[in-house]
Amino acid sequence: MRIIIVSTSIGFLGSGKGGGVELTLNSLVLGLLNKGHNVKVVAPDQSQLSEQCRSAELICVRGTPQTSWQHQDYYAAAETSQDSIVNALIDKALSLSNNSDLIINLSYDLQPISKTLVSQVPIAHLISMGNESYAISNQIKKIYSKYPHNFAFHTKIQASDYPFVSNPIIVGNGFQLSNYTFCDERDGPLGWVGRVSPEKGLEDAVYVANKLQERLNVWGYIEDEKYALMVEDLDSAGLLSWRGFLSTSKLQEELCRCRALINTPKWNEAYGNVVVEAMACGVPVVAYRRGGPSEIIKHGLTGFLVEPDNKYELFEYLKKINFIDRYKCRSWVENNASSNIFADKVEGWLQKVIENFNNS
Repeated sequence: MRIIIVSTSIGFLGSGKGGGVELTLNSLVLGLLNKGHNVKVVAPDQSQLSEQCRSAELICVRGTPQTSWQHQDYYAAAETSQDSIVNALIDKALSLSNNSDLIINLSYDLQPISKTLVSQVPIAHLISMGNESYAISNQIKKIYSKYPHNFAFHTKIQASDYPFVSNPIIVGNGFQLSNYTFCDERDGPLGWVGRVSPEKGLEDAVYVANKLQERLNVWGYIEDEKYALMVEDLDSAGLLSWRGFLSTSKLQEELCRCRALINTPKWNEAYGNVVVEAMACGVPVVAYRRGGPSEIIKHGLTGFLVEPDNKYELFEYLKKINFIDRYKCRSWVENNASSNIFADKVEGWLQKVIENFNNS
C-alpha cells in the first residue's frame, strides 16, 4: 500500500510535546516499512523521524500551533485559524493523495475527521484520546455512521468513551524491542515518565517516594512550569530528580535500572506507552486502575493495579514490587506489543477501510 500518515498537531516530532503519539507514529512507520509498504509522513516543521524510519519520506509543513484538547473546555468550539498547523497537515496530505491508497490520521482534531466525507481516498483515524471534545466526538459519530471501519482505538476502555461505537476496532500499540534492553536490576530508584502536567498526577508519585524514602527519577517534557514548581515544593525529602525529555535510546538506558515505574494518571490514558516501555526493559509497574494501563498490566504478574488516586495502596504495592518476575514483564511485551504485531493489526484494519470505501 501507498500510505500517507498525518502526524499529531501538538508540537513537532522529536519535541516531546506530542506525548505518546510521537512514539506510536515512529513504531507504526517502522512496522509498515518492514511489511513493504510505501510510507510518507506529513508533520509540523522541524520534525524528525527516528533513525530506523528514515527511509520513509518526511514532508514538513508550517502553521500556527494547536493547543491540546486535554487543556481546553469539553464544550469549546473546535475552531482553528486558516493558517493553523491542523489545516496545514491535512491539506498537504490531501494534496498528495492522488498517488496514495489511503491516509492514516493521528491528529485528534475536527478538521482531518471532517475531511473524511470529501476525500478522494479513504482516511483512517487512529484515535489517540478518550472523549475530550464534544464537537470532535459528534463529528466522529457522524462519520462513523457511514464509515464505521475508519476508526480504530488503542484499547477497549478508550473506545468505551465513545458510546456510539459498537464492535470497536482495537489495534493496541507497538514497540521496536531492539530499542529496549532488558535489565534484572532490583535495587535501583523509582521511576516516573510522562509530560509534566496536572493530568499526569506526578504529585502522587512524589508523595509515595517521600514516604518510602526512595529516589524518584522523572523523565519527560515539562509542559506546565507552575505545576512542576508545585510538585517540587511537595518533595520535602529532596528525592525528586528531574531527568528531562530523552530520546527512546537514552531513556531506556536509564529507565531499565529502575526498581519500578509509578504510573499515576488523573485521566483515562488511551493506551499508556510508558507502561509498556518500562515492561520492555523488565521494569514492573504500579499504576492506577484507570484507562489503557488497566488493560495492559496483569495484576500480580507484570505489576500491580491500584484504585485511582489511592496513594496508600500505591505505597503498599510498591513495597511488594520486588516479588514481580521482571522476565515476565518483558515477555508480555514481546507477545503482545512488538512493532510487527502492531503493524499486522493496523494492516488488517486498513484493508477493511479500503474495502469499505470502495463499496460505499
